[in-house]
Amino acid sequence: MRTRFLSFLLLSAAFNLQAQKQNDVTTPLHAMQPDYPVPYVIPGKADVKKVLDRIYNYLDTVTPPVMINKKTGAVLNDPAQLDTNSAVKQGDFRLTSYEWGVTYAAMLRAAETTGDKRYATYVKDRFDFLSKWIPAVKAKFPVEYIRSQRFLHQPIDPHALDDAGAVCAAMIKAQRAGINDGLRPQIDVFINYIFNKEYRLKDGTLARNRPLKNTIWLDDMFMGVPAMAQMGKMTGQKKYFDEVVKQIRQFSARMFNKELGIYMHGWVESMNPHPEFHWGRANGWALLTLTEVLDVLPENHPGFKMVLDQYRAHVKGLAKYQDGTGFWHQLLDKSDSYLETSATAIYTYCIAHGVNKGWLDVKAYAPMSLLGWSAVASKVNDKGQVEGTCVGTGMAFDPAFYYHRPVNVFAAHGYGPALFAGAEITAMLDKFTFRINDSALMLDEDKSGNVPLHW
Repeated sequence: MRTRFLSFLLLSAAFNLQAQKQNDVTTPLHAMQPDYPVPYVIPGKADVKKVLDRIYNYLDTVTPPVMINKKTGAVLNDPAQLDTNSAVKQGDFRLTSYEWGVTYAAMLRAAETTGDKRYATYVKDRFDFLSKWIPAVKAKFPVEYIRSQRFLHQPIDPHALDDAGAVCAAMIKAQRAGINDGLRPQIDVFINYIFNKEYRLKDGTLARNRPLKNTIWLDDMFMGVPAMAQMGKMTGQKKYFDEVVKQIRQFSARMFNKELGIYMHGWVESMNPHPEFHWGRANGWALLTLTEVLDVLPENHPGFKMVLDQYRAHVKGLAKYQDGTGFWHQLLDKSDSYLETSATAIYTYCIAHGVNKGWLDVKAYAPMSLLGWSAVASKVNDKGQVEGTCVGTGMAFDPAFYYHRPVNVFAAHGYGPALFAGAEITAMLDKFTFRINDSALMLDEDKSGNVPLHW
């Protein structure tokens, strides 16, 4: 009995001593480690690269640039071998989709910021494949067959901005970087569709007749505008830059809510009053458009200041809606809608890029982009798949549609943005030094200096 009593006393004393160690006198409680839902850290470049490499390794395996005989499985090397059994070898994703246009551009950026040439080789191999087989398929088969079989139909006979814009912009970037030659004929097909054939409202705004007549999709800022901006950069023709500025001005006038600082997803000419649903990824496409345009629009162009001001207003608005996990929500201003990866990745890239270019205050905006990267990285699984991405999404005028869109690792929209985000965070870590200051992540001014804003 005495032994048990002594043991009890010893345990009680140990408990009391432990409790004393955790009080406000013995412990600086403000420095205790919070239970963060995603890592609250300054990411190391090596850790970022590991995430990028997981994505790359997965995508390099599951997107083969190979033409086959689908009956025998034999690989075709000579366009003369084409027949009705020919097909692009099936992978997890389509080599000519707009999502893959984003992925190609992101691979190019990853090659730039990491110095790893494999990312650029990924693009070169697939664009060389398309340059070889698109003209061969076009020459061999009638367009009706190509469309019915969906056999490289998007680049051969584009029927929507989705078919043309993102891949066109990436091809121009690849050609300008000297990674691929021989892309100009396909670039011209794409830009002709975007500039001359896409449906427009009476004032020239890019539009669609679905789901309702004379509908503007915020997505189409990205599906059309960056390609025209890249064409302006490549050719030096001012008409492309003028059109880009016009589109941004007219989209924003109708769809940007200045009070909230974010865009609505869709606008219908005949609808009044107009419900607003602030879908995350569509806002991502808009911000990515502004970012892409600022990269190539001449600073002396009369529309440059307007585009920069719109970019800054949008970033400021988006900053209000970042969740404590580092993610943004499926519907930005609805905190009970789910946390979505692709939008988070696009914002992370665009904000980090703005910091790196001097368009944004590094002290104010770098921490949220670093937190955004930690969120995105937490969704890249061991296989290199990006989780938590909303599938392709049309337009609706009720909340349930957006709240309950599925997420899937085969939603191609997540991969390019995740690569873009990691690539740009790598560049930011090269350019600036950060520290944990009184438990908070922020710029280390002693090492990075005070970087002035541009313009």
